[in-house]
Amino acid sequence: MVRRMTQKDKILAYMRTYGAITPVDAMREFSCMRLGARIADLKKDGYAIHTEMVGGRNKFGEATHYAAYSLTGKGNGLD
Repeated sequence: MVRRMTQKDKILAYMRTYGAITPVDAMREFSCMRLGARIADLKKDGYAIHTEMVGGRNKFGEATHYAAYSLTGKGNGLD
C-alpha cells in the first residue's frame, strides 16, 4: 500500500526544494492554514528549522509581518 504524503511531508519537501516557506506559500500550495502547527510537528520530529520574521505589505498597502521558515542544514539532509 502506498502512503499518501501528509501536509508535514509536503512542507518538508517544499523547504528542501525552495529553501523557505511562508504561510502564503503553504496556503497556496497545500491548502494548509496552520503552517505554524506543522512546523512545530517537524521540530518535534527533530528537524532544525529557522524562523525569520519578514515584513511586507498586505493587499491594502498596510505594513504586516509574517514568518518564513527554513531548514538550517544540520541533521536535515542539507549538510
